[in-house]
Amino acid sequence: MGVLDWIETTRLAVWMQDSQSILAFPAVLTLHTTGMGLLVGASWMLDLRLLGINRNVPLSAYRWVFPVVALGLVVNLTTGVMLFFKNATTWGTSIPFLVKMCLVVASAATIVPMRSYVFHTGAEQSPSTNARLLAIVSILTWSGAVTAGRLLAYLAV
Repeated sequence: MGVLDWIETTRLAVWMQDSQSILAFPAVLTLHTTGMGLLVGASWMLDLRLLGINRNVPLSAYRWVFPVVALGLVVNLTTGVMLFFKNATTWGTSIPFLVKMCLVVASAATIVPMRSYVFHTGAEQSPSTNARLLAIVSILTWSGAVTAGRLLAYLAV
């Protein structure tokens, strides 16, 4: 038995697959969607500010974004693992899933330099070219990750 087959036989996977409880698949999927909304929504708010929208609000006012992004990331990591367990043999060999994971890692990697930039930039200073490029990369990678994740329901059957 391969690792992916073994994952799908764990108690968690069986519970996610077979349980009629609303706490199983429906709740986990709802939490995953909510976490994604927090994560991507807060990230995009900062990205759009770095790209010049709402310039009258100082960057320091966007420090709240990082705890929200962290919460969304923890929720999505937890629920994402649970969802993967349910579909390990299908998703573990699926190109859209692998693309999604690469895009999530790339997206999350933009958060660290953005945090540093926001916490160390003066209130009246305009965003640098590098910060703007990082915001564009963040928007594109989060968009790609969400799209690839959504396509899993249709392509990885």
